[in-house]
Amino acid sequence: MESFLSAALGELMTRSMNFIIDKFSKPPALAMEESLQRTLLRAQAIDEEAMVRHITNQAMIQQLGMLRDAMHRGYYTLDAFRYQPHYGEDDSDQVVSRFMSLSKVASAKHPYFFSQTAQFREQLQEALDRLSSMIVDLNELVMFLASYPRLCRQPYSMHILLGNCMFGRQVEAELVIKFLLHTQPHSSQELEVLPIVGPPRVGKSTLVAHVCKDERVQDYFSEILWLNDLDFKDDELAFRQGYAMKHQNQVSNSNKGKRLLVVIELSRNLYEDAWSRFYLASKRSFCCGSKIIVTSRLDRVAKFGTAQALTLKHLSHEAYWYFFKTLTFGSMDPETHPRLAQLSMEIARTQKRSIIGAYITSYLLRSNFDINFWCKVLNFWRGIIRKHVSKFAPASI
Repeated sequence: MESFLSAALGELMTRSMNFIIDKFSKPPALAMEESLQRTLLRAQAIDEEAMVRHITNQAMIQQLGMLRDAMHRGYYTLDAFRYQPHYGEDDSDQVVSRFMSLSKVASAKHPYFFSQTAQFREQLQEALDRLSSMIVDLNELVMFLASYPRLCRQPYSMHILLGNCMFGRQVEAELVIKFLLHTQPHSSQELEVLPIVGPPRVGKSTLVAHVCKDERVQDYFSEILWLNDLDFKDDELAFRQGYAMKHQNQVSNSNKGKRLLVVIELSRNLYEDAWSRFYLASKRSFCCGSKIIVTSRLDRVAKFGTAQALTLKHLSHEAYWYFFKTLTFGSMDPETHPRLAQLSMEIARTQKRSIIGAYITSYLLRSNFDINFWCKVLNFWRGIIRKHVSKFAPASI
């Protein structure tokens, strides 16, 4: 018995000493990296579970949006820590040659990372603390998620989910749907109008298209009509012609009362007199419950609305990197391809947070996982940027 206890205590002491040695011999930045990685996986599990459920509670949607924002920041900080060492050269040829000459890529366990600056450690610690406290605050929300129905029955990879949803616009999408399904009192004769404004290629039309695919919207409206600037040349006459030729999603259901949803995409300014004539004509002819959505890059369009304008902004750099990386690598783990991950982070920066650019470029990269091909893509985009800067940059005096 004494020999057994002696052996057990000896084994316990050995394991304890190994644990202590391992813990204190590990660089602080590397230890924080591993902690942040585990916390990010917990946050990602909550986010993926929320994405496949039909959540309508606005407070929960906002909380999930805050969690996603912290998760995107965490992934961006973590990836910058892992892949940043090979950035910093302006000449793209030097960067490409550096990538190609690496016989062994530095990883988070390479001695190079043992000399990380205090600033990097602070960024990792800040991201870890922010995300950890947020997950603790969302314990009740996680339990409530189970009460919401699922949107799909079969499991999907995250890159497929992101390819079929409006990434980073869950809050905005629910606000638009809430506007569309809102029922006015019978005494009100106002035709409701929602302006959606934002810079070019921010995703205004894409957001509306995703909203129009929602089953609740399709069940509520009998027809969805898309118009643009050309339909306002002859005001009401052009509208009637557009209505006859461009209506979509016609549904034969008499119980819907033939409510119309009109989406107007404006690429230039629309004068007030033309809008007033169109609005009055629509108000006379549309059934009660019909709605209008106006999208434009011009803020002055907001004055046409009966509801507060919805302003879209570009995704944050952190959110865009998460989106681009997920679409690019699909079901593959970027950590198993560190050189490609480094290139991917640099290519993402050349896209200027364009949603369309992310879809196109990620599809191109995913079709050929070859470092030579990815280097050519990076050179191509950097060449486009240099030409754009040389063409439109103000001449030096």
